[in-house]
Amino acid sequence: MRRGFFGGLAVALVLFALAVPAHADALANIKSRGKLLAGVKYDTPPFGFVDSANQLGGFDIDLVREIAKSIGVSVDFVKVTSPTRIPLLVAGNVDLVAASMTNTPERAQVIDFSITYYTGAQRLVVPVGSPIHGPKDLDGKIVAVQQGTTLERNLAQVAPGAKALPFRDYNSAWLALREHRADALTGSADILRGFIKNAPGFTLVGERFSVEPFGMGVRKGETALRQVIDDTLRRLWKSGRYQELYRKWFGVDPEIPIASAG
Repeated sequence: MRRGFFGGLAVALVLFALAVPAHADALANIKSRGKLLAGVKYDTPPFGFVDSANQLGGFDIDLVREIAKSIGVSVDFVKVTSPTRIPLLVAGNVDLVAASMTNTPERAQVIDFSITYYTGAQRLVVPVGSPIHGPKDLDGKIVAVQQGTTLERNLAQVAPGAKALPFRDYNSAWLALREHRADALTGSADILRGFIKNAPGFTLVGERFSVEPFGMGVRKGETALRQVIDDTLRRLWKSGRYQELYRKWFGVDPEIPIASAG
């Protein structure tokens, strides 16, 4: 069932992409406009979120600002969710997407990805004292998860007996766990740590059960823009600025270098 869902999603996205007229060179448009339009999440700490002062911040946000500097323009952030980020990109509403997005073969049929700038790992969050200690304990349990993502697919693979409760965004899934409508929440470990940071009644459990290579997305064939993104990410790594931003948002040094940093 899950495999069929993702296969259907890939086909739908390809058809959507083919139905959208080709765009002029994105990098030239950005320079002419004087502004980069970046699709980011507003609900996924520490990658992109609105803080208590109503300010947008996060790891993805800071990386996009560095990319805009490389181009020599300002940046406007556009709110996206997991279901909307690729359609908005393909339709031309944004120039790039930096939204904790895993590079998958299905998505790569529709958009182009930057080099991997972050490698995530999927885990579980449960209330303190829960009998759930890992995926093996999820049989018959309700697990909140983002709809239509690799997270949902991975959950089905490692815990086929779990009852997935899908939501459009992380905040809604997190709320379901807090309100006891779900027994567990699954997601990228660092994102989950962001949610439980100030919630002492919840804890991460179990080992990671997936590896998620995050990339920034651009429209198919936008080679010049993708090159600027890749060059900026490599420069940030070599200068130490990437590590500085990583420590700022995750509290630790990166364990895995960004792809092709070398």
